[in-house]
Amino acid sequence: MSRPRHRVARSAGFYSTSTVLAVLFLFPMVWTLFSSVHGRQASGHGNGWGIDDYKRLFHYGSGLPAYLLNTTVVALITVCVTVVATTLGGYAVARFDFPGKNVLFLITLAILMVPYATILVPLYVFLGWIGLQNSLIGLGLVLAMFQLPFGLFMMRNSFEALPVELEEAALIDGCTPTGVLRRVLLRGVAPGMVTVALFAFLAAWNEFVAPLIFLTDGAKFTLPVALFNLEAGNFGSVDFGALQSGVVTAAVPCVAVFLLLQRYYVRGFTSGALKG
Repeated sequence: MSRPRHRVARSAGFYSTSTVLAVLFLFPMVWTLFSSVHGRQASGHGNGWGIDDYKRLFHYGSGLPAYLLNTTVVALITVCVTVVATTLGGYAVARFDFPGKNVLFLITLAILMVPYATILVPLYVFLGWIGLQNSLIGLGLVLAMFQLPFGLFMMRNSFEALPVELEEAALIDGCTPTGVLRRVLLRGVAPGMVTVALFAFLAAWNEFVAPLIFLTDGAKFTLPVALFNLEAGNFGSVDFGALQSGVVTAAVPCVAVFLLLQRYYVRGFTSGALKG
């Protein structure tokens, strides 16, 4: 009798805690969504329902489509560069022995210990030297650089979790190391690649400080910077309705991508827990 009661109590505690955490995390988003379609600013009269907030946001500045396109371009550049670089780097660190391998890996991880704000000005100057200042490509490359330590760590663990016998069998059959990576190993490390891509996408989509510094042309602003300018308002006035609709617009792609890839996300984090 005591064991079933213990299981019931444990299940009740788990579900109660999960419910409380879900409410705490979801309530701000639900409230923001409700406020963006309800009230005088949203309906134009009284406390009714409407989409006036989204209409004002759509025509703000250079237009919502332009800001969404800029943010998407930066996010795609960040994701592509991060996934390609960390996949190749993780394969090399996990499977090859070469002088200075561990030192190179530690130096890459050391980027995490560098204060973020201290290198923005040197990066701004460097982008000016190579002609990528005020450029979405330059911004995407900078954001990809900040994702390299985590991505390399994840991909190294993903490759090390795969049995070495798979690679040895492919090499015996005549595959080159590049062919082994492309035909055999990439399928096994797909969850890790998706996890790295998801983190890179979320970081690039929500990044504010780097676009604010590296982009000077208002037509190239990403959505977070555009929302900041909207929050600043004109002569101290803030359009809270349009700002809330902007928060919802920025959050929807992140939620959709996470829900779509969540099973790969969990598998990616657990792929390096056991080897073999």
